[in-house]
Parts: sequence; structure tokens; C-alpha cells
Amino acid sequence: MTRLFNDPAAFADEALEGFTAAHRRWVRPVTGGVVRATATPAGQVAVVIGGGSGHYPAFSGLVGRGLAHGAAVGNVFASPSARQIHSVATAAHAGGGVLLMYGNYAGDVLHFGQAAERLAADGVETRTFAVADDISSAGPEESAKRRGIAGDLPVFKAAAAAAEQGLPLEEVLRVAERAGARTRSFGIAFSGCTLPGADHPLFTVPEARMAVGLGIHGEPGIGEEALPTADEAARLLVETLLKELPEDVADPAGQRAAVILNGLGSVKYEELFVVYRRVAALLGDAGVEIVDPEVGELVTSFDMAGISLTLTWLDDRLEELWRAPADTPAYRKGALDAAEPDPDRASATAAAQDTAVPAAPVVPAASDASRRAADTVLAALDAVARVVDAHADELGRIDAVAGDGDHGIGMQRGSTAAHRAAADAHGLGAGAGTVLTRAADAWADKAGGTSGALWGTILRSLGTVIGDRDAPDAARVAEGVTEASAAVRRLGGAEVGDKTMVDVLVPFADALTAATAEDLPLADAWDRAATTATAAAAGTADLLPRRGRARPHAEKSLGTPDAGAHSLALITRAVHGALLDHH
Repeated sequence: MTRLFNDPAAFADEALEGFTAAHRRWVRPVTGGVVRATATPAGQVAVVIGGGSGHYPAFSGLVGRGLAHGAAVGNVFASPSARQIHSVATAAHAGGGVLLMYGNYAGDVLHFGQAAERLAADGVETRTFAVADDISSAGPEESAKRRGIAGDLPVFKAAAAAAEQGLPLEEVLRVAERAGARTRSFGIAFSGCTLPGADHPLFTVPEARMAVGLGIHGEPGIGEEALPTADEAARLLVETLLKELPEDVADPAGQRAAVILNGLGSVKYEELFVVYRRVAALLGDAGVEIVDPEVGELVTSFDMAGISLTLTWLDDRLEELWRAPADTPAYRKGALDAAEPDPDRASATAAAQDTAVPAAPVVPAASDASRRAADTVLAALDAVARVVDAHADELGRIDAVAGDGDHGIGMQRGSTAAHRAAADAHGLGAGAGTVLTRAADAWADKAGGTSGALWGTILRSLGTVIGDRDAPDAARVAEGVTEASAAVRRLGGAEVGDKTMVDVLVPFADALTAATAEDLPLADAWDRAATTATAAAAGTADLLPRRGRARPHAEKSLGTPDAGAHSLALITRAVHGALLDHH
């Protein structure tokens, strides 16, 4: 378990602060993460990686020459927000465009995609690539749905080494695609991990058993087997990966592979070496030539007791890039000439940060009626934060049935930050729309992950429709909720029946629209729609998830409602209480 922390909510920020203080030779802090402390040649493609905290040395530990130019760092097990990613990429950009790289998780896909759009709007040519190497999370026919685990490292490194060679953005992207297509990983675990401040792990494994095919966010494995010996574990890992070769590799014999035996947090180096001796022998028996193997903690999951094996099947080009030198806080290979800090880039980074976050918040002009409506908005957001806080443990337990168990924590971070930002804007005289949009940005920034992106979208859509000109009537609020429903579906791609929050949001929006069309007062219309939302959330217990981290464990979730759907239903009922108090 994680024993040393202050406020659990501040853990990720404080860890990053300490990391940068310890590694000033390599990295410099910027809003949202870190960038290289050394100069990048003008015109070089910037490879910017990122993901949640809790996986060190991924992602901040991989920033330096020969590897990433910057890393956006999210909260614990939550993707960084689009604003954080945009900030890091802006600081890292050297004129050659940006390649954003991350593990294939819904929250990362959403936030990095949004950041790419913002960078493009700034005139920065940007591409994205999601690593999807975990063979246990989807079959070969659905490889694009696989999550990214320790295969992040060889794929990141291939792209970054290509960038160091001065290749243009499209060619760097093609290298990433080639490396990703030839990388496979598989993992096992003997116990789950415990987040800072939590009193129990995200999942447990029965004594004398192991979980097979687990994720790196505390997701349970796809099955259980008897606890193996080290040699038996090695055989399981190797044989599983050799069953699925890249399309252009017919036989492992005569092939070269980069090999990573990765410790997930509590399996220490001597144990890893015992396993690796057998891994190397088995690969040798299969005719595989091992190239520059890595054995150690490279992509972790706090204190999870587990290991994973990654194979990247090399061709001449990929081998050259895998062997290329790198110098980062946590990963070093070969030798590079000494580099000096670039004061000009440091100044530019500081200037970019200054322009990214206004020194003195200014709110748009608003009518008196809109400012009065903002009182109700603030009360509603306070009710949201309180109901989430009261149910955070419950939401975590629901999420842990088939996911990673962090939904309650993420919702707490997001709703608390949203209420605080709304209160600040309200104190400056903002109208209802601005209060909502400020809350939206804060929720997305602090929560990260899928829920952060979606709740940021919900509040921003509602705020945009409501605006600051006058007090919104019931029909306008219903219009805003309907737009939020459509925006969430556009962004996340989910539809009713996928076992997500959409299963509640769509019927809630429809019921609210129908009730307001009957000229019901907003509080009464919201009450009817909230009742519909509660029923819809309960109904998700009968669905199998088709999206998100719960998808690989679909059967486990039968009989349990979706955590996002349940939290949305709780929120709609809490907001009704605020509307009654302020009608």
C-alpha cells in the first residue's frame, strides 16, 4: 500500500514536484507536466507522451534526449486533461510539429484528441498515436481496442529516436505505427494495488492464486490460475505471446525481438531476474534473437505485485531505433554528447505558461438576471460535490467490479474543483453561463480520465446554451441538457445500450424536454426527469459493457449498474434538491 502521503488529493502534484526537484538535469516543470531541460534543435518533431500518475517511470521519467520531449501527467490513474496536454506540447514544440503518444484508454483518447484539436487551431501541426499492446484486453480481430501497458516504452522510443534523426512528422508517425503493430504484451498479478489514502486494494487475488491478463490501473485479470513457480510464470508469458505474431511474421525462429520483463511495483529485481533467465531460455529455444533486453520496473501500478512481458518484433529499422542512445531520469542507453540547458526555450516556456493561464481572472459582462441565476447554478454544483463525496466509496466499489475502481475518486476531484471554480467566478460577478464553463474547465483539469472529459463537456455545453444574457427558463435548460447529451455521444462514441453514462443521460434529457414542453416549472420537470434517470441507471445492471475499461470483464459486471450511470443519476436527484431551494 502507499504509506507516505499528505493529502491524497494532492499526491500526484506533490510527487511531480519532488520528481522535478530531483531531476533538474533532465526536466523542467511546466503547467501540466514536464519538458526537457536541454535544447531541442529547431524544426525537430516533438514527441509528447502522457498518462496518469501511479505508473513511474512512465511517463515523466521518460523525458530526455533520445526519448520524449515532454510528458503530460494526470492525476492518479487518470489521463491528463486536454489543457494540461496542450500546455506541455506548446512548451515542447520546436517548430517541427507534435506527435502526441499515450496508452489506448478512453480518457486518454478523449483528452489527447481534444488537445490535438487545440494545437491545430494554434497552427501547430499535430498527430496522435495510441499504443495498444495488451493482448488480454481484446482479440486479434479487435486489436485497436486493446489497452496500452508496458509496450508504451518501445513504441515511444522508436518514434522519439526517429524524431531525433530529424525525420518529418508524418514519417515519425509511421515509425510509431510500425512499432505499435509489432508490439505485444501480457501480464499476471498476485495482488492488487492500493491508491494513496485508500484502505483496501482495487482488487484482490485469492491466496495461492494469480490473476491472468490484468491491466495497469487496478483492473482485475481476465481469469485466475494457481500460483506458479518462476519458471511456470515465464512459460505462461512466453507461450502466450508466441501464439500471436505480427501479420508479417510467420514463425518466431530467426526473428529478432526487443524484450521487456516489467515489474509492476512489488515484484523486485532479483525475482524478475529469476523469471527472466527462463524467459530468455524459452525464447532462445523458439529461435528468437533477443536484442537489448530490459528487466526492471518500467511501467508500474503503484504497489501491484505482478509482472508483464513485452515483445517488439524488430526489423532492421526498428532495431536501429531500439538501440539508439537515450538519456532520461529513468531510462538510459548508449552515450550522448553533453547538452546545455537552453535559456531561450526556458523563457519561451515561461511566456507560454503566462499566456495559458491569465494572471487575473476576468469574467464576461452578464445581466443582473443571469447573475441571480448563477446563485442557483452555484447551489446546484455544491449539491453535486456533496452527493459525490457522500457516495465516493460506493462508486469506487461499483467501478471495481469490472473496472479499475477509481470512479469515485475521480468524481470527487472533479466535482470539488468545479464547485470551487464556480464559486470563484460567482464571486467576481459572473453570469450563469460563465459559472458553468469555468466549472467545466476545472472538472476536466482535476478529474482527468473519461469522466473528466465527459463532465467537462456536459457543463460546458449547458453553460454555452444558457449564456450570460438573461435568466434561463425551463425550456432553455432542457435545450442545454439535450445539447450536452449529444456532445457526450459525439465525443465518447457511446450510445444507449453500451452500459455507460449515456444510458442515463439520453433518457434524462428526453424526459426533461418532454416535461418542459408541458410547461411544467423547472423544478417539477427536473424531478420527473431525475426519476427517469434513477430507473435508467438501475437498468444498466442488466447490460454488458461494450466500451471502456470494463469491456474485457463484461460478464463480471452483470447485476451491477454502471458507475458513471449511477453517479449521474445521483447527481440529477441532488440538483433537484437545489432547484427546490432556489425556485
